[in-house]
Amino acid sequence: MLNTVQLERYASVLLWGLTTARTQRFKKNDIILIRCDLPATPLGEVVFKKLMEMGMNPVLRLGATPTVEKTFFALANDKQLTFKLPGDEELYNSLNGAVYLNAPASLTHLSSIDPKRIGKAAIARKYLRDILDKREEQGAFGWTLCMYPTEELAKHAGMDIKDYSTQIVKACLLNKADPVAEWKAIYRTVGEIKKWLNGLKAKSFHIESASVDLQITPGEKRKWIGISGHNIPSFEIFLSPDWRGTQGRYYADQPSYRSGNLVEGVRLEFKNGTAVKVDAATGAEFTRKQLAMDKGAGKVGEFSLTDKRFSKIDRFMANTLFDENFGGKYGNCHIAVGASYSDTYSGDPATLTREKKEKLGFNDSALHWDLVNTENKRVTATLTGGKRIVIYENGEFKM
Repeated sequence: MLNTVQLERYASVLLWGLTTARTQRFKKNDIILIRCDLPATPLGEVVFKKLMEMGMNPVLRLGATPTVEKTFFALANDKQLTFKLPGDEELYNSLNGAVYLNAPASLTHLSSIDPKRIGKAAIARKYLRDILDKREEQGAFGWTLCMYPTEELAKHAGMDIKDYSTQIVKACLLNKADPVAEWKAIYRTVGEIKKWLNGLKAKSFHIESASVDLQITPGEKRKWIGISGHNIPSFEIFLSPDWRGTQGRYYADQPSYRSGNLVEGVRLEFKNGTAVKVDAATGAEFTRKQLAMDKGAGKVGEFSLTDKRFSKIDRFMANTLFDENFGGKYGNCHIAVGASYSDTYSGDPATLTREKKEKLGFNDSALHWDLVNTENKRVTATLTGGKRIVIYENGEFKM
């Protein structure tokens, strides 16, 4: 799948992502979690070695196999579904970083499980994500993640494993002699676009395509972020809007696999910030249950745009990490229903309390589900003075 040189390059890019994603510098003896699915072990071993050489304390945890995960959700009673493992809270309060190596051996093993059971377990473990969010806001934690090729991913993307691996190599720039230098160059270029966007003082964005007519309100104290090191690959530029200003209709033409379910053709209609109509060509009932998971699940937590000039991804990859960064002919936009990102706050994230987030319209949920539209589109910003300018068209930012 990936040869020795590619594994070394992949690990180096991930560690660049990890150090870039954290606002404070790492120190020797920092604790770094490596959460690794079993098929990604070859990459996990290289990452582990590099972290040891950096003087870190890596903590390796293997992800559950499909059989274990299905057994858990099929047999768990309420107490088991919401069980909190002793020591987890202590570990998460001590973590300085995390590298997530995703390599699913199955995408559909949970298709027969009631989504409410999966949601209940996610809500019960949300406290751990809240801990890491707070530590990241304080600059004490950084994270990155990637995807390792598997036969299952390749099958659902309509490719063989060799072609799928080639897509990952191309998308992550592992075919370059010095991929870290390539990522740094993109980081600088995108930095100029983010600077331009953040200087516009926009009060709303209007997204128009053949199937989308959506109004997004950025809200107070927001900033565009992206190419932050958090995801490898990542070419998106995004913000977490004030969910209360979302109005209109949205369509996701890109399929999505979530909790063992294939979902296609999601259509959402928003009124006063909440999805009041939810439908899908495939997986409609599952989608409705996901957006009813908790109070914030049917609201928007992220609005994102990807420029086709940066992303080399031009195939459906059956994985959100790649599909939300689709470049292709027209780039993509996506919204995420559910949780927002506090690092899109333009002030000091460490000062954000739950009450302050609520007042500013940052959405809170156990769900975060990216829904991607790859149609040709125009995004128009209405500025605070009333002027309207096109910021994105034909897959490119119009700086």
